[in-house]
Amino acid sequence: MSEVVRPPPSVGIGKKRQPARRAGHRMNPDHLQLALPFIALVVMLVVIFAIRPAAFSYFGFGLLFNLAVPLILASMAQMLVICLGDIDLSVGNFVGFVTCVVAVFLRDKPFIAMLLLAAGIVAYAAVGVLIQLRSLPSIIVTLGMSFVWLGLALLILPSPGGTAPDWLTATMALQTPWIPLPLVIAVALAAAGHWLLKRSAYGVVLLGAGANPRAAARAGWSLLQARIMMYGTAGGLAVLSGLALSGLTTSGDPNIAPTYTLLGVGAVILGGGSFTGGLVSPVGTVVGAMTLSLAGSLLSFLNVPPVWQVGAQGVILFLVLAGRVFIGRSGR
Repeated sequence: MSEVVRPPPSVGIGKKRQPARRAGHRMNPDHLQLALPFIALVVMLVVIFAIRPAAFSYFGFGLLFNLAVPLILASMAQMLVICLGDIDLSVGNFVGFVTCVVAVFLRDKPFIAMLLLAAGIVAYAAVGVLIQLRSLPSIIVTLGMSFVWLGLALLILPSPGGTAPDWLTATMALQTPWIPLPLVIAVALAAAGHWLLKRSAYGVVLLGAGANPRAAARAGWSLLQARIMMYGTAGGLAVLSGLALSGLTTSGDPNIAPTYTLLGVGAVILGGGSFTGGLVSPVGTVVGAMTLSLAGSLLSFLNVPPVWQVGAQGVILFLVLAGRVFIGRSGR
């Protein structure tokens, strides 16, 4: 009797496993959204190599991504602030302030330079404290700080000039074996950021402080400590960005990096981040920054006038973000 009631094994197994096989071949829309910056980066590299085959070399990769290092560091700083649901409108002018300090003091008066840079990091952390304790909008506070940093930079160095230390320029010109230095730095920053936010125990707390601050506070975690940590680390990364930029340009300029503010935001969002807080991707941010930096080189190879390059970068960013929205809606 059991043989009559029981369905054939082949039929039962086929009905249960066939949908699972089909689902396995379908790519997750979230994964495809995160892959868009990689795809855009690869497409731009292919176009550049088609125009200039000589760029496909050790020195070619180094030249293409040399200026990406400061932008990557500034974008990582912006990512930490966005992780809390805030936004930093001062990072570009702060990077310019750092280049002025480096060009004027670091060569001949290193103690004063280190003191000023340390004070800048402390000021960044103090901004986080002010935002947390007074419940102020970050966009207003950081906008005010952007004018402060620009004013201080102009006091130190009214016009472009100064000289970066020889050891700093030599460091940025270092030739690492097999892989160019900019790519080594990019991989190291992506790995360190991924471990800090995605793998470490405290990284879960930091993400929770941005995604659901009330739940994090009820669990006993200090939101003030999380903001000090994130803003202070962001200030440290912005200092490194200014150091790298000074090492590449060998001088200082108060107005050298105002575009880093919005390009940093674009890199975070391009890499899969969100303004809602708690949703950021260190690896995606690094790739997004490299993509936006490479866009300038691609437009130069295409003989696009410099006055149009910023707008063209915006178009590239818009197209990738539109692709994210389209994939997300298709997945739903």
